[in-house]
Amino acid sequence: MAGSLSDYAEGKALDHILGTGAWTMPTGVVLGLFVSDPGEAAGGTEVTGGTYSRTAITFNAASGGSATNILVTFPTATADWGTVSHWVIFDGSANRLAHGSFDTPKSVPSGATAKILAATLTISID
Repeated sequence: MAGSLSDYAEGKALDHILGTGAWTMPTGVVLGLFVSDPGEAAGGTEVTGGTYSRTAITFNAASGGSATNILVTFPTATADWGTVSHWVIFDGSANRLAHGSFDTPKSVPSGATAKILAATLTISID
């Protein structure tokens, strides 16, 4: 499942690269799950309730213009989270950094543990 940078991250990256503004690297990033398309800047419906919380995500070093994730394990759902179809990566200030859709939407019923397997989420700059 491939994703792209948000409008916010694209602007910050360009400012940083071109020397027109500094961008402080986030101390960590978290992954949010959505049941509808979150789009570039804002929108979509994020999962709520049932012990859902955005979860820390880490990436391998970028190579060839893209980076892939390390295994992500969410808390076990204590209520139905719905059918998860999209994802968003946020910084510590809740700015959207990247977004994308899952290849196959998945239902997360109560008692299930949502996982994003290693190297299955790819962020690229193109």
